[in-house]
Amino acid sequence: MQGKSLFIYDGECPFCNHFAQLLELKSSLPEFEILDGRKNLPLLSQLYNQGYDLNKGAILLSNEKILHGADAISLICSEIKEPSDSLLEVLRVIFTSNKRTKFLFPFLLWGRRLSLILKGKAWKPIRDNSHFY
Repeated sequence: MQGKSLFIYDGECPFCNHFAQLLELKSSLPEFEILDGRKNLPLLSQLYNQGYDLNKGAILLSNEKILHGADAISLICSEIKEPSDSLLEVLRVIFTSNKRTKFLFPFLLWGRRLSLILKGKAWKPIRDNSHFY
């Protein structure tokens, strides 16, 4: 990733939230911004209308490209060179492989859905600019 990148995640998901915090605090990725998608509904709605549903994975805007889900996570992890956190190092090793990430990603989405249900948060997609359930 060269240039500025924007990682959009679901701030209600405890796993997504923790990963985003690790990236922000421990990854040392230059020109990397992290955004809770639920706090920027106009952008999230715009991306949803282009076919990028936050419920199906995090979104990475990088070099005028949009990566979604497993592809976004794999690229981010492949860019982390010297993480200062052991959990981030484990995640980097696991998710650097795009093939492995694509295999594991459905399980991550299932865990996300379960955690949101347990928190009492629905995971329905955005219907329009004014609703995120």
